[in-house]
Amino acid sequence: MGITLGDTNGIGIEVALKAIGVPEMMEFCIPVLYGSSKIVSYHRNACNLPSFQINHTKSAESLKDNMPNLVECIDQEIKVELGQPSKQAGTASFLALEAAVHDLKAGLIDVLVTAPINKDNIQSDQFQFPGHTEYLESAAGDGDKALMLMCTENLRIALATTHIPLSQVPNALTIDCIREKLHLLNKSLKRDFNIGNPRIAVLSLNPHAGENGILGNEERDIIIPALQQSLDEDGVQCFGPYAADGFFGARHYRRFDGVLAMYHDQGLAPFKTIAMDEGVNFTAGLPIIRTSPDHGTGYDIAGQGIANESSMRHAIYMAIDILRNRVRYDEARQNPLPKLFQDRGRDNVKLDLTKTD
Repeated sequence: MGITLGDTNGIGIEVALKAIGVPEMMEFCIPVLYGSSKIVSYHRNACNLPSFQINHTKSAESLKDNMPNLVECIDQEIKVELGQPSKQAGTASFLALEAAVHDLKAGLIDVLVTAPINKDNIQSDQFQFPGHTEYLESAAGDGDKALMLMCTENLRIALATTHIPLSQVPNALTIDCIREKLHLLNKSLKRDFNIGNPRIAVLSLNPHAGENGILGNEERDIIIPALQQSLDEDGVQCFGPYAADGFFGARHYRRFDGVLAMYHDQGLAPFKTIAMDEGVNFTAGLPIIRTSPDHGTGYDIAGQGIANESSMRHAIYMAIDILRNRVRYDEARQNPLPKLFQDRGRDNVKLDLTKTD
């Protein structure tokens, strides 16, 4: 279980240490932190966290399976300034992320959990992305497209557009875009969450679902055709578009296995209201598995020892569940039964069970 420690001035290290510092965690996984032992010690002392043994190593090839591990991947001196954004903190968070993704692709760790980063101070020549989702698509996607999916046990909200300005959302929405996101969400619900025939609700872009064009034409011209094509041509059980306020206000999300929101805050505002402490950000659609707590760097409470680790713990457990579901899903489809056929021109020929299409 690779765990990057995120922004070194935020709460990521605190919630990670709290989440893995319980004996039962070792029953589920071998935690592998990516960062710096000096920085970890600084946070542990500042937050007055209980001490537990950690194996320090330079490489994930030298892990111990009976305790948490820490891969030392930050060689330069990083000044910790709790609660303050800094370029050094951004550099440290990128070095940890880069090292963890390298080991994930190499098979040295099975899944990745990322603590929050500051999307501004992490920017550099090596990282020019709006966030984790876009970076992972580029660095570990192998050509696959990523889907940002906010999850709890009974609520999963995917985003048609992610980290772009609100003013750019209408132009970013196309029939092909929505169909692609619905395909990715449908596939993830089946493979990652073990849902046989998912039902997906799609939200409108405009208030009151556009009111037949009075409040906007995107529903009529883009969203509804995308839904119809996804249902008829792709076999996706999708419904809508639903006005977002009434959909969440009446708790209609409980009738569906997944929800596709049109833009970031349309999905994340209600999600965090409903499930802030248990919410998980999952990057679906990629060959690798990455989850993250659904909160940010928490500069306002950094170093005080009061950060809630529940979302981080749920991110760890969900990554394990998704890995197991993928293994079962893929194994069940590795050796399909051969298609039986008969040469109808010769009635005495038996079915050939040795040949496949």
